[in-house]
Amino acid sequence: MNKIPFVTKEQLDKITEQYPTPFHLYDEKGIRENARRLYKAFSWNEGFKEYFAVKATPNPTILKILKEEGCGTDCSSLTELMMSEMCGIKGNNIMFSSNDTPKEDFIKARELDAIINLDDITHIDFLDRVAGMPKKICCRFNPGGQFAIANTIMDNPGDAKYGMTKPQLIEAYKRLKDMGVEEFGLHSFLASNTVTNDYYPALAKILFETAVEVKEETGVEISFINLSGGIGVAYRPEEEPNDIMAIGEGVRKVYDEVLVPAGMGNVKIFTELGRFMLAPYGHLITKAVHEKHTHKEYIGVDACACNLMRPAMYGAYHHITVMGKEDALPDHVYDVTGSLCENNDKFAVDRHLPKIDIGDTLVIHDSGAHGFSMGYNYNGKLRSAEILLKEDGSTEMIRRAETPDDYFATLRGFGL
Repeated sequence: MNKIPFVTKEQLDKITEQYPTPFHLYDEKGIRENARRLYKAFSWNEGFKEYFAVKATPNPTILKILKEEGCGTDCSSLTELMMSEMCGIKGNNIMFSSNDTPKEDFIKARELDAIINLDDITHIDFLDRVAGMPKKICCRFNPGGQFAIANTIMDNPGDAKYGMTKPQLIEAYKRLKDMGVEEFGLHSFLASNTVTNDYYPALAKILFETAVEVKEETGVEISFINLSGGIGVAYRPEEEPNDIMAIGEGVRKVYDEVLVPAGMGNVKIFTELGRFMLAPYGHLITKAVHEKHTHKEYIGVDACACNLMRPAMYGAYHHITVMGKEDALPDHVYDVTGSLCENNDKFAVDRHLPKIDIGDTLVIHDSGAHGFSMGYNYNGKLRSAEILLKEDGSTEMIRRAETPDDYFATLRGFGL
């Protein structure tokens, strides 16, 4: 089975004439259409809002596109807050979900009047001391144990550093209410990159029931529930992708079963999606520059794990298309590698692909989230450019590639 790139060989030939590889290429049309599908799926909830996880693709042009589609931002650091501000995103359009949070980050979040999501009960006094307590606040819940769907273990929240226990959550709402907070939210994240339509409804049921319990025990009315991220994408071509319409309908059913009978039918639903919003709409574009025939067959490309580290870090699968050979038989077996001095710098291991010739252009799929953003400078490698394929077929460089001057800039005056 194959994945079809969102760009043709003819388009890519022209693009690579203008921009040297490697680079990340984003599909504006796909991004906008996907955001509209998400809002349609949750249109039953009057207050629904998507807070795009900036950590996934921290580029102002991407944030502005999503802002035009009604999205806010989910920030987890000072610089992500600053980027949101640069894009004109402030106030209730920012959800600040952080952990082990420095005071500077809380101060900036308060300055922007962002919705702060408290990760720990001890952060209540810390926030109040360093930045003051807002009138609206959210608390992050960790139910502990294992999270399973239909007897399949999805993740282990009990091992995660995020969120409060149930007793801490109840105590936090009581204290926050006594401190003058007037509007409350509830948040949780239980599993990552789920490829099942059942995850969000299962998570929603836990959070909805918890919200009812909070109301009964504390008198606190939860006005919004943030389902966070966790909706994944089908990285492998044989996987069935998530159906966001089915997911939205599943959440609606649980909403009607749990919240409406409890007199909480006006609770707003928020999401903090990153991977689902952007991953399929980004390609890492690279060229074959070497071939090696030893104990295995290797194709060396001009990208490396510094451009996309998920395969090296997690052993993650990313589909590869050899442009111009989409219909050729995958009768060669290659390791597709970068040039780092690390043996895990491989985009594919024992991958069946068509014969690759030096100069061929390769598309590495689903790099639109946690691709460029996880880049680094090991071996003195430089981060690549980011290019936007616009709806009219033209392109725009939305981040230039780093240069050696960028790499050495922080050392000027310190021995250089």
